[in-house]
Amino acid sequence: MTTEPGAVLDAGPLGRLRRAALQLAHDAPLLRCGGRITEISPAVCRVRGLSRFASLGDCVEIEAETGMHIGQVVHIGPDGIMVKPFDAEPDIRIGMPVWHRGPFRIRPHESWKGRVINALGEPADDGEALLPGPRALGVERQPPQALRRNPIGGAVRTGVRAVDIFTPVCAGQRMGIFAGSGVGKSTFLAMLAGAEGFDTVVFALIGERGREVREFIEEAIGERQRARSIGIVATGDESPMMRRLALKTAITVAEYFRDRGENVLLIADSITRYAHACRDILLAAGEAPVARGYPPGIFSDLPRLLERTGPGEAGAGSITAFLSVLVDGDDHNDPVADSIRGILDGHIVLDREIAEQGRYPAINILASVSRLARRAWTKEQENLVLMLRALIARFEDTRDLRLLGGYRPGMDEELDRAVEWVPRIYEVLKQSPGEEESRDAFTVLAEALRAAGADGGGRREENREPTQQGAAAVPAGQS
Repeated sequence: MTTEPGAVLDAGPLGRLRRAALQLAHDAPLLRCGGRITEISPAVCRVRGLSRFASLGDCVEIEAETGMHIGQVVHIGPDGIMVKPFDAEPDIRIGMPVWHRGPFRIRPHESWKGRVINALGEPADDGEALLPGPRALGVERQPPQALRRNPIGGAVRTGVRAVDIFTPVCAGQRMGIFAGSGVGKSTFLAMLAGAEGFDTVVFALIGERGREVREFIEEAIGERQRARSIGIVATGDESPMMRRLALKTAITVAEYFRDRGENVLLIADSITRYAHACRDILLAAGEAPVARGYPPGIFSDLPRLLERTGPGEAGAGSITAFLSVLVDGDDHNDPVADSIRGILDGHIVLDREIAEQGRYPAINILASVSRLARRAWTKEQENLVLMLRALIARFEDTRDLRLLGGYRPGMDEELDRAVEWVPRIYEVLKQSPGEEESRDAFTVLAEALRAAGADGGGRREENREPTQQGAAAVPAGQS
């Protein structure tokens, strides 16, 4: 019987022996360069003897009494290099040997689907050792060349009505989820994880609470999607090195499957905690804080990293990314949020005031935008959505006026229509995680608007024309 290279020959002892042999061949070079620790601080340790051999970003192995600890080179000087260990509290001492390992690489494999791993590409679940793939991939890869990228694909149905109507997503698009703490960001991402049309789902939980990891896997991913999903986890108690590496590992895994021609859904929660980890590392390496405590290296690293998602080159698939951004202090002009907003292909804003009203997902329709929406809408749907956004804006702008009793029906036809329709639109957009997904969000919306027109039977016929337009804007089976 013939098998493809890297295929699992046996799930029993033979398979485990083969995996161990492949890993040994990968991890055991014949000749190594080494040095010794000469100085230790809470953030980094200094190593002499490797300045001429190490490059910035290379990994090293610290040979401690408790075993090998992996670290990364964050600074190189003439009298030594500075290494930041991946372990939160490594047991290292002066004089311990340090071995040069080179750039950090992982070897993704098809069999990784259904598994949860850590930032180093090691099992984080109770499963067996991971089978290494035939090709080692560095986590510091370059994005596809701009002129060789495939065009953006068709619309993706997420099943979340507010997204599918007002901020539709296309295959290969990168959307940011901007929200403060406690506004339902993680729950909203869990709803988006059920989007259809993807071969592989890669989710990265960066700096999350430990209890939320299992909840996300069991409730958001579930048994139905577990077989096509790969999780990369670095909880909040892990070191900044692990939290920073987790996102790079997740994107590298997603690139592996994209290069195989698959359509990949990447979910990362959150980019802000990745930026916090980068800040700790860059400050330890000696960079100066320039923007609210953030060193400049972060703002050059973010576009280089996020550009790796999106459509691949000819023959490859695409990576559609939902990336959450934790807005510090609900300030949407925070340096990280402001920088990421200009990189991505759209943003969805979760509003605390909407959450306090009990409307979930707490999406601020007027503040959210998809830069590729016109590729997903038909012309009739676009006209309908623009008209509804205008009504929502009018409804919100006059909220204080109406609360003070300054509104009288019949004086302003557009405001009358907004007062009648917008509450019904808000009811359509309400959706809980356990609720059955909408097969056709525009059909649900059109039915609600028809009901609004029927209830206003005494009103003039022109008040119901947009409702009829809404019904016409929903071709059969279109979402």
